[in-house]
Amino acid sequence: MLELLLISFLFNPVIAHSGSQLHINVVDGQQAPLENVVIGLEPQFDNPALNPPLEAMVRQQGAQFRPFVLPVSVGTKVSFPNFDDFRHHVYSFSKAKRFQLQLYGQDESKSIVFDQPGVIALGCNIHDNMLAFVYVTDHPFYSLSGDDGSVSFDDLPAGTYKVYAWHPDIKDRTEVEISSIDLTGEQPQSLDAELILKSARSVQYPPDEESGY
Repeated sequence: MLELLLISFLFNPVIAHSGSQLHINVVDGQQAPLENVVIGLEPQFDNPALNPPLEAMVRQQGAQFRPFVLPVSVGTKVSFPNFDDFRHHVYSFSKAKRFQLQLYGQDESKSIVFDQPGVIALGCNIHDNMLAFVYVTDHPFYSLSGDDGSVSFDDLPAGTYKVYAWHPDIKDRTEVEISSIDLTGEQPQSLDAELILKSARSVQYPPDEESGY
């Protein structure tokens, strides 16, 4: 069962900046920093629409997808260039976007527009070890945690936000609300949270460990 434990809010000394700042640290059930967590912020006030990024990229290199998790806004065009000297066949059977990019070789690229929010699990019909996720979000502010489990937002409009989290190993692969926070624009704020994941871990193995390519 998924559990979310909000540990604490930490308030830091005032630092001059043009907008509100928020720093989030996420750990797993063993208190280890949790990588590849998508944090989304949903303003609870009228906020001008932001222009989403129009393009992003998932590389195929060394018989692996890079990055393992890619968060994008709804409507983003994602390209899938092949940097290997052998062919790939990218596909997804995910409800949010079903597609196949038929076999193509080195220095070729194909692309898909992700027009619906949701989780898109990627695979390759040639290399079973290859696994990755495109997380399509309609939150106006979002970011991805690094290997230190941290995410930072700068220059946020002041106001109240709901904070959401998603990870490939979260229960039902559905994002969850972890907090609500008021940002005044006067103090940088920090939030620490623990994410308890299901036991089965989604992992992309190097090809020499899984497929031999």
